[in-house]
Amino acid sequence: MSGHDERRVAAGLKAAIHNPNVSEEAKERAQERLQGMGTTTSATQERDTGTYPVGSTDEAGHETNRVLGGYKATLHNPNTSEGAKRHAREILEADGYQFERPEGVTEDEHQVRVNAGYKASLNNPRVSDEAKLHAEEYLREHGGL
Repeated sequence: MSGHDERRVAAGLKAAIHNPNVSEEAKERAQERLQGMGTTTSATQERDTGTYPVGSTDEAGHETNRVLGGYKATLHNPNTSEGAKRHAREILEADGYQFERPEGVTEDEHQVRVNAGYKASLNNPRVSDEAKLHAEEYLREHGGL
């Protein structure tokens, strides 16, 4: 698979298998390709956490975390079509991203974690001034400051 990051190819194939709009024939081909790559879609398979070292890139030179961050942003953009959001969700799910809060995590605990992320961004030199301003506004609105 020269020129393609095998992890991304596998993620796309897994997304196709779980996409209700994909034909059974295409799902079977995707499953065969995954098996040929030595990858499985088994629920018991130890999942990749979806975390990559900062600055890691695919073979095309794209920073993996930034690409996935773009898909996450797509989900929250009101100007994005439902089709684009569905595609972004499929890619993120194939990479192991969880949309549901983990079992046992309360709403309050979730909010504490969200606030902690925004607070961390305030002290991160790699975060833009605009993003820091947004973080401050969010924290003021949600009692985090």
